[in-house]
Formats: sequence, structure tokens, C-alpha cells
Amino acid sequence: MANYFISDSEFIPFVRRMIEGNEVIAPVAKKSKFVFAKLESAEELRLDYDVTILPPKKEFFPPCQKLLEFDCGKFSGCIDPQEKILFGVHFYDIKGLDMTDFLFEERNADMNYLANRNKATVIGSSIQTISERAFWGSVGKEVKAKGHDGFITKIGGGHIYETRTAKGEQLVQFGNFEKAIDAQMSEADRVNQDIMDKCPEKLNYSSKEISEKVRASFSNIGLWEELAHDCFSCGSCNTTCPTCYCFDVQDDWNVDQKTGDRKRYWDSCLTTDFAKISLGAGNTENFRTERGERFRHRFMRKGTYLNEKLGGPACTGCGRCSLACTADIADPVHVYNRIMEA
Repeated sequence: MANYFISDSEFIPFVRRMIEGNEVIAPVAKKSKFVFAKLESAEELRLDYDVTILPPKKEFFPPCQKLLEFDCGKFSGCIDPQEKILFGVHFYDIKGLDMTDFLFEERNADMNYLANRNKATVIGSSIQTISERAFWGSVGKEVKAKGHDGFITKIGGGHIYETRTAKGEQLVQFGNFEKAIDAQMSEADRVNQDIMDKCPEKLNYSSKEISEKVRASFSNIGLWEELAHDCFSCGSCNTTCPTCYCFDVQDDWNVDQKTGDRKRYWDSCLTTDFAKISLGAGNTENFRTERGERFRHRFMRKGTYLNEKLGGPACTGCGRCSLACTADIADPVHVYNRIMEA
């Protein structure tokens, strides 16, 4: 589409006008951490954030989502998508949205997700501060971020705004933008390229090498038990992941036992009951009773199974799982490098 420049002095007024009459979800401070939340003022915006606690997928696939309401034999859907602007998304989270877009759209399209996603305008932003467990510079390089409508890059004296779609172009009306010159675009390209080599953690092998070795290690249960030895089976690694999409469906009945609703909740393959199934007549079976089996499943999904669907790993290198893991064993860098060297 087009490339624009906006000066530092004009940036806050641009954000201020953008949030007038629009719901803008963006990174804001929450004590010492950051979250995606509705902007109440332009001054709340923190484009210098390192990583948010939860990924932006929660705007389209919330931790708890009402699917339908029922009354005796009648039911009605609860899809009510609202237009919103998701602003300031780092490229690794855009890649995460690309993956969930694909996974919720393939085969039976999930309109509870897609209806919300299609109403959104997604604006990416350059990384100014690097999370202590980030490794996005060395994972899935073959997969490029594409599911955004515009991208903001901080350069000297202001910001470059690259519009990718008509929705991204519409935001230009809110700011005092001017056409970017070649020198400014070169600086923006350099900023986004240089940051890729500054992650504190690094995978030592390519996605293809990891995929093949992880698959070959499936039967090495001793290795998986070693890696999972300290796992609490809490599921924090799943609930903070931008590409995990498993959910549990529950019906909640009102006291009249005639009306109620159906909701879905984020689920986690690391928890003890995730693989428990009914065999009828009050009998159940759990086909992943051991921590090592559940741990293996997570890393097989991220590094091998979904790799075949997505053309790259289902891991964006955000490092959220590493930050959330109490036992500090969920780090994909440690796990995959350890498997490769086993």
C-alpha cells in the first residue's frame, strides 16, 4: 500500500484521535508487566513493552467464551463481533495470529473465532525492548508475519507507518502523516533487521532438523521423563502460548433447569485430566497418565505435528511459556536443543 512518517510530537495526538470513537486494544503497563487492554488514554500506550502476559489471541478467542444460550429445546448463538483496532502487536504475535487464523478456519470454520477476527484491524509495531526469555530471532525464520493491516516502526525523530490493507490505510486520517522518504524506510528496515540478532536465547538448529529429530525421539520415554521430571502439570505454558487453541466445552444450567448457556474455556494438554475420556457406564480412561507423555505431546505438537500443516513450527519464540513456568522447564530452547544433542 503506502509508507508514511509521523513525528514524535504528532504521535500521541494521532493515538488520541484514533481512540475517539474506536475501541483500541494495545499494550499497557500492569505493575511491572504488560497486557493488551483497551486504551482509555493515549498516554497509556506502551510501545516499548517487551512481551505481554497473555498473547493477543485472547481478543478473538478469550479464556472463557459464551457460545450459545438455550431454553428448553430452543437455542441461539452468541456471536456478536465488534469492530476494534488491535494496535502495537510484535511480529511474533502476528505470526501467532496467522497460525490460529489457519487452524480455526481449516475444515470446519470456527465462526466464534473468525467473526471476531475479521472485524479487527491489526497494527504491528517494532520491538523496542527484548524479553529476557525471547528467542524469536532463531525460530521459524521461514515463516513470515502477514496477518496485519499496518506496521509501525520507531526510528529517529518519529515513526514509520507502513499500510498493508485498506483497513490499515484508514488510520492515516487520524494523524498528521507525511510520505516517508527512502532514507527513513532504510532506517526502519535496519531497525527491524538488527533486532533479530539480539535475543538472549537461541535455538541451535533449523526447524526442519528439530522436526525430524523430535519425531525420531518419540519412543525415548526416558528422555521425556527426564525433561518433565519437575513439571507441576499446571498448564501455564499452554495458557500463555499464542498458538495453543485447545478448549473444553461446558454447559451451565440455571436453577430452573430449563435455561442456561454453553461456554468454552481454554484447556491445557499438560494437565492431568486433559486426555481422560469416557468409556460409558461411569468408566473412564486416561491415555496420557504420565507427565513425560504429556510433556512429549506438547513439544511434538509445537515442533513436528503442526509444522507439517503450517510450513513451520507452531512456536513463535515469544518466551511466555518460559516466563510462566514455575519449575522453569518449559523453555523450548532448552528442550529442543537438549533433544537435538541427545
